[in-house]
Amino acid sequence: MNLFIKSQTKYNYKNNHPNNILRKGSYGIKAISFGQLTKSQLVLLKSIIVKSSRKIINSKKSIKMWTKIVLNFNLTKLSSEARMGKGKGSIYTQASFVKPGDIIFEFELCSYQQAQYIFLKVSKCCNLKLMLIKR
Repeated sequence: MNLFIKSQTKYNYKNNHPNNILRKGSYGIKAISFGQLTKSQLVLLKSIIVKSSRKIINSKKSIKMWTKIVLNFNLTKLSSEARMGKGKGSIYTQASFVKPGDIIFEFELCSYQQAQYIFLKVSKCCNLKLMLIKR
């Protein structure tokens, strides 16, 4: 009897922290399509959320916001004059590949109408198909 074999597969995939469940907030923005978010796009979406939350909420209250996307890929690019076989190229930005079901942002301390307003502003500027979810 072999005590060291745990499973039949060679690789044991465990997803301890799935990105498709609301963890902290009561509302969230979820991706429905495949896509890619770069660092500049993520900064733009954050600034849109901050501006729209200031517009709808008094200065005394503030919305808590969490970003669930981690930029874990480096995108490289060669110059246009480079020939074949000259290497990989330098890093020009970071990105994250988004799958359907991944939550991008979470919100707390806002009503459903306020979350819907923020969602409409974000969905206009994002190249992904998005959906608003609540707990």
